[in-house]
Amino acid sequence: MKSRLAARRTGLPVFRGLTLFSRHVFLRHAEVLAPFLAVGRDFRYIEASRSATITNAPPVHKTSLKGLSLEELREFAQSLGERPYRGDQLFSWIYTKGAMSFSEMTSLSRESRALLAERAQLEVLERVIERLSADGTTKVLFRLPDGLQIESVLIPPDAASPGAERRLTVCISTQVGCPLDCKFCATGTMGFLRNLTPGEIVDQVLQLQQSAGRRITNVVYMGMGEPLLNYDSVVKSARLLTSDQAIAIGARHVTISTAGIPEGILRLAQDPLKVKLALSLHSLDDSKRVQIMPITKKYPVEGLLAALDQYYRATRRRPTFEYIVFRGFNDTEKDVALLARAGKRIPCKINLIPYHSIAFAHPQGLGLSLEAASRSEIERFADALRKHNLTVMIRSSSGEDIEAACGQLAVREGADKGRRRGGLQPSPEPPAATVP
Repeated sequence: MKSRLAARRTGLPVFRGLTLFSRHVFLRHAEVLAPFLAVGRDFRYIEASRSATITNAPPVHKTSLKGLSLEELREFAQSLGERPYRGDQLFSWIYTKGAMSFSEMTSLSRESRALLAERAQLEVLERVIERLSADGTTKVLFRLPDGLQIESVLIPPDAASPGAERRLTVCISTQVGCPLDCKFCATGTMGFLRNLTPGEIVDQVLQLQQSAGRRITNVVYMGMGEPLLNYDSVVKSARLLTSDQAIAIGARHVTISTAGIPEGILRLAQDPLKVKLALSLHSLDDSKRVQIMPITKKYPVEGLLAALDQYYRATRRRPTFEYIVFRGFNDTEKDVALLARAGKRIPCKINLIPYHSIAFAHPQGLGLSLEAASRSEIERFADALRKHNLTVMIRSSSGEDIEAACGQLAVREGADKGRRRGGLQPSPEPPAATVP
């Protein structure tokens, strides 16, 4: 009886049928035995806790491979215990063959594919909606991995133009929304949500090429967002697109368009990447330009021209001035004279662009009253510029019937989220650069 009471006081189980000697030994060493017996008593609890720990373990981080350079893929292959040439195989499968899953990479062993599935991912944009224009232009709504959405456009050439069967252009986005709030651009009504990654930018081209069933020959960074406010991702994506070991689009067939970020222009001037640059200009009169492009408050026209002057001297590549002609706003004789003066200062090409309505995006302020110049008015403006020996072209309005023309890209769901997050938000700007 005493032994049972003693056992209860120690919290140990009572063992029936023990001999007197056994009970004596048990009680004498009760304090030593207690932890071990407690383990036995709580074994189920401990096993359950161990199972819960395993179940709730944090997921293994998976490296996103789309957007990585050849050297980065080689380093990743080595981190898996593979030889560097596996990185070359991955590079080819992702960017040349357009593989959308590891199971498609049949030149890799089954074990390597299983390891890749465990340690890496190929983030693929989800095609949500495709709209086809009467002129053959296709607009695609993509859903990003985090649920946000962007638009991209596949633009076929005019069938009557020379070499049309060999050309195919894509217009791609670089940001979800845009922080610049240009009054003629539907994207500006969305506000700014975030920058795209290099992989998300490249995947637009890969998917549109797959959808078209033929090779993309030209890329214009003129979709949603300001490319030079996402400088590193944009330039990295352009390097991948122009790599001879990847999609191999000629650098001279890639155009980066900017609303005018001088620091980004100067960085691009120093970069060995030989892509083309376009400036979304629309007026050389600060008092006019600031009304339609608020970024002019921070970067007046003279500063942009100074940056472009340095860009041309450093690269010897003529920038393009993009100029939407608005009736009664920027189509006067004074505007012609300002453009002529800028064209003599900086060797350039001028693209005149018809204004496309963005009423569907419910613009505010001046955006409600902007009026498109007629085709004949644009032609007269072009003739006036050509008298100053300027190279002037008039851009076609591809995809206007599906809201895919210049300035018409916008996602209403994204705009609603942008407003809930506080509307316009700051975007990181590239550090200042100088050109020797």
